[in-house]
Amino acid sequence: MVTSQHEASHRVFQDRPELLGPVFRILGVPLPPKLAVDVLNSDVTEMRPVERRIDSVLHITPSEGKPFLLGIEAQGRKSAEKAASWTYYLGYLTAKYQCPANLLVVCNDEHTARWAEGPFELGGAGWPSLTLRPLVAGPHNIPLITDPAEAADDLALAVFSILTHASHTLTPETLRAVGAALRRADPQSGEYFFDIVSIGLAGTSHRALWEDIMRASYFPGSGTLLERTFLEGKAEGEAEGKTRGKAEGKAEGEAEGRIASLLKLLTARGIPFAEVSEARIRACTDTDTLDTWFDRALTARTIAEVLDPTVD
Repeated sequence: MVTSQHEASHRVFQDRPELLGPVFRILGVPLPPKLAVDVLNSDVTEMRPVERRIDSVLHITPSEGKPFLLGIEAQGRKSAEKAASWTYYLGYLTAKYQCPANLLVVCNDEHTARWAEGPFELGGAGWPSLTLRPLVAGPHNIPLITDPAEAADDLALAVFSILTHASHTLTPETLRAVGAALRRADPQSGEYFFDIVSIGLAGTSHRALWEDIMRASYFPGSGTLLERTFLEGKAEGEAEGKTRGKAEGKAEGEAEGRIASLLKLLTARGIPFAEVSEARIRACTDTDTLDTWFDRALTARTIAEVLDPTVD
């Protein structure tokens, strides 16, 4: 299943390509200081009904050297099928764009990260025809940043540090350091990085601490999509609740607030939904389900990915 963590781990490279420089230096593959980066269609389907899709594809033109493609995959667990899929992606991209292609795998689990480094050998009869060796960024090589000054110097890398350590090794010190750096960032960067960290921490024990840290400084009045939909939905839900009995009104008011928040988020992100989907949302009274749908809506592209996501 595609999760919020999954989406944040690769989308940050599309939105903030300046992250490529420090990450590649950590991986021992330095890039020229100036890059032109274009986001390409990530669909690598050749024929139906089989559909294949890599998470992100970037076309990178260095100031020195030849252009190349970078496929980025967020990987949350080991998978025996991935070696063949990743090899297919690289072969397809190279053939389609007539351009060398590399693969970067982003993991937030150390065991998965070390597995993803390979090498993966493809071939039979004791003779591998292909050897795949992806670049891998994960908690085993991306440092935890706990100094607010260091976080402010390279905010993109500091946020990426949170994303790669989110599952196990993340510390409160890192969250506080990035929170302090965000207070000094320009409003546009601050809003983006606040949201991407919130998405990346969805479903983890660190999400509540992150929101507590930011609530006292950045969160109120920030005007982020997350804040606007939360506050507007909360107000509407409370208004609905006041018109009902106390016990019943409180429960129904909470559900109404979440429904209002979800519908506003879908509209704000331009995700179309039919009347049948709206009716299903409005009929839901389970607040946990509504919260799950809201988290999915932060990164989904279609209403189906919100209400009925397919298994990845």
